[in-house]
Amino acid sequence: MDVYGGNDDESAELRKLLAEVNDDSDNFELWEKLVRAGEGLEGGINRNSSSQAITTIRTIYDRLLGKFPLFFGFWKKYADLEFSIAGTEAADMVYERGIASVANSVDLWTNYCSFKTETSHDSDVIRELFERGALCVGLDFLAHPFWDKYIEFEERMDAHDRIFAILSRIVHVPMHQYARYFEKYRQMAQSRPLTAIAPTGTLTQLQMDIENEGSGYKAGRSQIEVERELRTRIDNYHLDIFRRTQTETTKRWTYESEIKRPYFHVTELDDAQVANWRKYLDFEEAEGDYARIQFLYERCLVTCAQHEEFWLRYARWMLIQQGKEEEVRNIYQRASCLFVPIALPTTRLQYAYFEEMTGRVDVAKDIHEAILVQLPNHVETIVSLANTTRRHSGLDAAIAVYKAHLEAQNIDAATKAALVAEWAKLLWKVKGSPDEARETFQKNSNWYLESRAFWTSYLRFEIDQPISSGEEQQHHDQVRRVVDEILIKAALPEATTQELVTAYMKYLLERGTKDAAKEYMNLDRQINGPVSAQKLPKPNPDAIKVAGVVNGQAAASSNPIPLIAGRCRSRKRLLANDETILCISGYLA
Repeated sequence: MDVYGGNDDESAELRKLLAEVNDDSDNFELWEKLVRAGEGLEGGINRNSSSQAITTIRTIYDRLLGKFPLFFGFWKKYADLEFSIAGTEAADMVYERGIASVANSVDLWTNYCSFKTETSHDSDVIRELFERGALCVGLDFLAHPFWDKYIEFEERMDAHDRIFAILSRIVHVPMHQYARYFEKYRQMAQSRPLTAIAPTGTLTQLQMDIENEGSGYKAGRSQIEVERELRTRIDNYHLDIFRRTQTETTKRWTYESEIKRPYFHVTELDDAQVANWRKYLDFEEAEGDYARIQFLYERCLVTCAQHEEFWLRYARWMLIQQGKEEEVRNIYQRASCLFVPIALPTTRLQYAYFEEMTGRVDVAKDIHEAILVQLPNHVETIVSLANTTRRHSGLDAAIAVYKAHLEAQNIDAATKAALVAEWAKLLWKVKGSPDEARETFQKNSNWYLESRAFWTSYLRFEIDQPISSGEEQQHHDQVRRVVDEILIKAALPEATTQELVTAYMKYLLERGTKDAAKEYMNLDRQINGPVSAQKLPKPNPDAIKVAGVVNGQAAASSNPIPLIAGRCRSRKRLLANDETILCISGYLA
């Protein structure tokens, strides 16, 4: 963005703010400053401002609302600005973009409809807009500003039939000011025709009841008397509606009263607010009204837009509804493309599984690849892609995925260590070849001497091998060989070594040979005894050097492991703490 307008000082300030926003685009305060600076160009933007200044402020708003589309207040400000610059049509376009972005904003719909009533002379166009708004926000617990504006418009048009029709809809909605609307509805009903104040079926039933009870025309009562009786009963019918609405409102009041922030903001919600939304959704789902459940989810996902748990919950709920596949896809797309940060890829992975379920396997793979563009070292995504590929193209294709990422320049050593473990697990559990899996671990052990993930996976693999009768000693020797490598060759932190040895000690007690107790007691003394009794072998300095640690610095990294490349390469030092990778790999004890 290089169009500014204004004087030199204003342009310099804009450049400074733009640079800050580009460096920290999540900082909302910087955006607010940028908007104020843009609006203040040339003494305030208006239709007489320079084209450069107008272009600048439009670009600022477009960028801001592209990043934070749920900020309804900025859509209103943008629309007002466009109205002052270019007139009604330009403002309408901004409002339309706004309601497309945050369709359930009572405030934005109310502002838009108010703007339309002030700038349009076509009552049908205005009513159409109000009806669109009613579908989007009419069920909101705090929808009274919108309904008031709708009724106010019809009052200006002197359209009493329409006002009564609007009120007849509102009285069924549990909302904050339900009683006020009911009183107005009840008053208007007194002067409306009988056919207008009750459904046809209800009116017929009440007339039949009056005749059957001997209170109608057959009893010699006049038309006025019968109509008065009928109106009394219709009023009682209305009171039943009021009581039902009152009950439904009271049910929801507990949850509504706990909502402290019903709009979107970049600041985190506190735990109590998040818990309240969970309980509110639980309640509404138990009530079983599809329209109300969906509407509450949409409300929740304005306030909690950056909480992936609610997007996942919404998609899962929608998935159990019949014929809602496209709605589920829309939920995942909104979450993945707009609201859930890429640093939280679970939603995108769920989206990929959904697309795979519907037969769009190529789309599922593309979603994985899109995650890895931003998070090339995200082990769970790589493993998920390999497994997706295996399910549809076979084991060799899955292994090819692992090879491709192990050979990639932008994959760090910690990730590669986890991928080798996953590759070995694939050979073991899918191909059914523990020998090939063992060979994979053995050929790559020198490359990941510092990797907690690698050695934990390797040890767990050997421990988990089944034992046939007479093979106990052979199995013990295989497990012990890994432990010896951990103690002598690996370059692991002491705490990690102790943790792995402890896992081996547990194995000795559960599945060891007749000499297991002796070995167990020796190891217990060495790792749990006083300092004078601890005699764990020290890591081999040469092994540490091979691992790439020189004076505390990591050696330059190159690519693949010998199993793949067949030649020696230097390695990057692993991250010291890779518990996450262990959890993903499924090898943590």
